[in-house]
Amino acid sequence: MEVVEVLHMNGGIGDSSYANNSLVQQKVISITKPITEQAITKLYCFTFPDNLRIADLGCSSGPNTFLVVSELIRTVDTICKKMGRNESPEFQVYFNDLPGNDFNNIFRLLPRLQENLKKQMGAGFGPCFFAGVPGSFYERLFATNSVHFIHSSYSLQWLSKVPELVEINKGNIYMASTSPPSVLKAYYEQFQRDFSQFLEYRAQEMVSGGRMVLTFLGRKSEDPTSKECCYIWELMAMVLNEMVLEGLIEEEKLDAFNIPQYTPSPAEVKFEVQKEGSFSIDRIEVSKVNWNAYVDNEYDPSDVFKERGYNVAKCMRAVAEPLLVNQFGEGIIDEVFQRYKVIVANCMTQEETNFFNVTVSMTKNE
Repeated sequence: MEVVEVLHMNGGIGDSSYANNSLVQQKVISITKPITEQAITKLYCFTFPDNLRIADLGCSSGPNTFLVVSELIRTVDTICKKMGRNESPEFQVYFNDLPGNDFNNIFRLLPRLQENLKKQMGAGFGPCFFAGVPGSFYERLFATNSVHFIHSSYSLQWLSKVPELVEINKGNIYMASTSPPSVLKAYYEQFQRDFSQFLEYRAQEMVSGGRMVLTFLGRKSEDPTSKECCYIWELMAMVLNEMVLEGLIEEEKLDAFNIPQYTPSPAEVKFEVQKEGSFSIDRIEVSKVNWNAYVDNEYDPSDVFKERGYNVAKCMRAVAEPLLVNQFGEGIIDEVFQRYKVIVANCMTQEETNFFNVTVSMTKNE
């Protein structure tokens, strides 16, 4: 499976689209907003660029696409007004994702975004220019020394490729407690290669003193098979194994299917940044959000969990459906997520279920 060709969130605005099932990601952006605002404030107050170039990597398509960029622009405009500057800088914004992303939906919504920004900022607001940049962020995306600020949320846990496994990850589709040690090693080494490459390329593209804020779907624990990061995929594997036993899925196809994702710990992120050497870490923090972002993070054993299972299944479908269709075909998808909804709902009645996020804010070294 060529990840760059297959990996993308469900496009459009339908019931299973990412645009309508990305509240978890929206909450994560909200939780990490103070870190992002602090980074853009320090960047602007130290450099005062006339043309501020911002890139959002793994932007996807939907309401979250413009959320961070809008807040960054508002923050800079507010700083300018407080300092008595008559005009804010010009803004050049780059939206990056893999070629399969629904860029057409982004472009359709851009005129409304520009109009809203003009109304909110008022006189003296600098012009904004927007561009889509299709391509993998594990390759070069921008000209040398051209970008001031880079943001990415819930994207860098995706690997450039499925790790090359020397043993079958039998019964699993991701790292799990029953995975052979060689599988765990392969996943970690692929993360190391990818993230190191990412940092090297961004260092070439960013100006000295540029800032970068990255949020990974990750974990607190140093155990890569912890429930903090693997449970959501273990439940999916349970569904797929059940369907193998019923003859609905070929066992060989399941044996060959592994999710191209690695959910790092803060220590693993810190180690790679320090090893690559182009950036200095300003902050690194862990946060969490409930699997079902529609409710508060409270244990509640009532029937509401049936609806929560439905919400989580829709969220996961928006993310995972293209990968599953590529491996197993479209015919099984509805059945997979119908069963997945039931399993997830049952788990959520018995235990607390959270996604953990690792956010790192860093500055490019001089």
